[in-house]
Amino acid sequence: MTKVSVRNIGAHKLRLALTVLAVVLGTAFISGSLMFTNMLERTFDSAVSSMYDDVDVAVKPAEGKSVVPAEVRESLAADPQVARVAIDGSEPVVVADAEANAIQTGGGEARVGLYYPDDAVVGPPFDITEGNGPTKPGEALLNAAGAENYGIAVGDTIIVVDAEGRHEMTVTGLYTDELDRAASLMVKVPESAFVEFYTNGRYVPGLTLKAAEGTDPAQLKDRIAQEHSDLTVKEGSVLADDLSKQIRQGLSFVSYFLTAFGLVGLLVGTFLIANTFSMIVAQRTKEFALLRALGASKGQITRSVVVESLLIGLLGSALGVVAGAGLVAVIRAVMDAKGMGLPGAGSGLSVSAVAVPIVVGALVTVLSAWAPARRAGRVEPVEAMRSSESAAPQPLVARTVFGTLLLAAGGALLAWGVMWDDGSTGRRAALIGAAAVLIVVGLFLAGPALSLPVVPVLGRIIGAPFGSVGSLAATNSKRNPRRASATAFALMLGIALVTVIGMLGATMERSVDDVLENDVDADMVLIGPQLGAFPIPNDLPQRVENVDGAGEIVSYTQARVTVNGEFGNQFGPVGATDVIAGDPGELVTLNMTEGSSSLIDGGVLLPASLAQEKGVALGDTVTIAAPGWESAPEAEATVTGLFEDSNIFSSWVLSQKTVEQLMPPESFKVLMVGVNNDGSVSEDELRANLEAAVHDDIVVQVRSPEDLGGEAQQMINQMLYILYALLSLAVVIAVLGIINTLTLSVIERRQEIGMLRAVGTQRGQVRTMIILESVQIAVFGALLGVGAGLLLGWAFLTVLADQGLENIAYPWTMIGGMLAGSVLVGIVAALWPAQRAAKTPPLDAIAE
Repeated sequence: MTKVSVRNIGAHKLRLALTVLAVVLGTAFISGSLMFTNMLERTFDSAVSSMYDDVDVAVKPAEGKSVVPAEVRESLAADPQVARVAIDGSEPVVVADAEANAIQTGGGEARVGLYYPDDAVVGPPFDITEGNGPTKPGEALLNAAGAENYGIAVGDTIIVVDAEGRHEMTVTGLYTDELDRAASLMVKVPESAFVEFYTNGRYVPGLTLKAAEGTDPAQLKDRIAQEHSDLTVKEGSVLADDLSKQIRQGLSFVSYFLTAFGLVGLLVGTFLIANTFSMIVAQRTKEFALLRALGASKGQITRSVVVESLLIGLLGSALGVVAGAGLVAVIRAVMDAKGMGLPGAGSGLSVSAVAVPIVVGALVTVLSAWAPARRAGRVEPVEAMRSSESAAPQPLVARTVFGTLLLAAGGALLAWGVMWDDGSTGRRAALIGAAAVLIVVGLFLAGPALSLPVVPVLGRIIGAPFGSVGSLAATNSKRNPRRASATAFALMLGIALVTVIGMLGATMERSVDDVLENDVDADMVLIGPQLGAFPIPNDLPQRVENVDGAGEIVSYTQARVTVNGEFGNQFGPVGATDVIAGDPGELVTLNMTEGSSSLIDGGVLLPASLAQEKGVALGDTVTIAAPGWESAPEAEATVTGLFEDSNIFSSWVLSQKTVEQLMPPESFKVLMVGVNNDGSVSEDELRANLEAAVHDDIVVQVRSPEDLGGEAQQMINQMLYILYALLSLAVVIAVLGIINTLTLSVIERRQEIGMLRAVGTQRGQVRTMIILESVQIAVFGALLGVGAGLLLGWAFLTVLADQGLENIAYPWTMIGGMLAGSVLVGIVAALWPAQRAAKTPPLDAIAE
């Protein structure tokens, strides 16, 4: 029987190829996911290890702080057990050419770090490929790949702009390392320039040390830690390990995310494999019956099918790993071309990336074949005497009842999750997730029964223009509801996922539009790169007052000040509170419930809901403090207004005039300036005047609220395109599954098609019939997928309403495109099977 199984695989090469293909597609994605995650981890690992190679001790700020006192550096430099001390840190900047035209780094970044000559460097020395290292302020070293990408050469002048100011620098040389990315500009300056330009002289970001010869780094670390208990002191190797662990934890979400999509692909592949084996067993009824007649036991027949599935699973999984490696290579090539390369990543190969897909793929294939294998074992010898090779149709009652029960249970969980208003978002989302699983499995089981009333109707509608051929195609689809449903299910699952993600994207876009277009009230907004994440010059509000057409001007910033002991916004150990110079009602839409929105003369605003929670009323006095500013006393401020909940201001809003009692104005970092038109010029003229005024600032961008919404949408779309790209693989698997199933169907129906040809059906009519059957199945799967996707998407977004996704949007254009595309999918998927069917020799088929 083992010999029979092995020879049977080789004797049906087309059937083998189609079955292996289903396994390859399922495992390629999970293998590629693991390899891609490995590459991400290795990229960051190499970044960390190269950063702390040859670093004996690293001195970092204490937890919750961001700087180290400069006197610590001086004391360590005088320590006889310390050979070298270097400042460790970098600052985000914007780089421009000599004409003040900002260089857009896109997916890369621009940062300024420190350059040390070989006799002073702590860590790996700089590999200068052209020119020389910088020696004084005004000189800089650039990464070679970035310089080549942006057309910068040795001797060129660049302008480097940070939150505090701008500096002209001459490029004295180019360097390279294993992390050099063409999309990024990494500027290296001497220590004297970094201290002068990017610190206040009293503090530095961190320090790295090289121990003197004969000094044990661990003992040096212990002594420094004892002397400076208020700082974080670690060995370089330990710090590198800690950072690598943090990066891995941060990447765990990416890993789970990619693996989840791999499992989706594998799930679709599983249904295709199970469907394929069911059809193969049905086609081999005569073969199994003859073996039973020759004396083979039921167990032997079952084991022979399982052996075949194991061999196919191992072969397909191994090829899937190779395909996964190819998929990752393509993704990496695209990322490199877009300037988003992963330097130091290697190939991503690992034991787990190879072993897991092979084991999982083989196991899934065997499990998928188990039920058909048991059915094969139950074939009676008398079946060999039947003229048809098709197995007798199996009743649908049991699976339909069980599927209906699962659908009902899923619907109940869905309703519970949506209507449970008092439950936490996490628990409600978990209920929706469980409901989604039950609904998907229920649809798979009840699918054949669902197809009986739907597919023939679709068949009659789609086949109406084709007369008797269309009618025949509709009848054929109804004859085998199991096959029709299983074929459609793969496409249904892919389209359901795309619909859910499409709803999420459309809702996020609408929410961003609502916030930025409706809540931002200023006519023009001046912000820095990355949607305002980069600070802009502090003197900008004063300078734009003189621009023609500029009326009310409001500046928005954040400061490290507390109100009654609490920060308005807490980001881990770091906190900040919103600060406004002017009237915030001129910048954003504020619906005041009490008092005035103006903060020109001082005061505090807050949402009415927060005021109720904190027990604060209009006219009350609150205490403002600036932790970390030794000389700053506390100040008191009066609550001058309460407003309805806002998408932009969710906590305390302080007057800059009040905060200036605690810290100097230059300590603020302005994030946004709103400018309203005074009515003397048009909107276009105001924009042009503002752009001319801020051209030399380089970092300042002039935007309307509509522009902000469009830029935020681009960021959302970039994220969604990655999701769609990953989901498209599930749809590709589904399309190949339809080809797979139709081809096997043509093989199974060889006698029937031969009879049609014998009674006068033309080749073109046979092709049309097979294509119409395919289109019916594809449209049925698409309708089922859209319906399931809309239901699950609505439920998920309803649960996430309190996360800012209140107005659910439906991507009707995308849904219409997918339904139209399903017709095209059906046609394309049927081309080869239809051609094969049309070539069936009538006499040979009947003779069989």
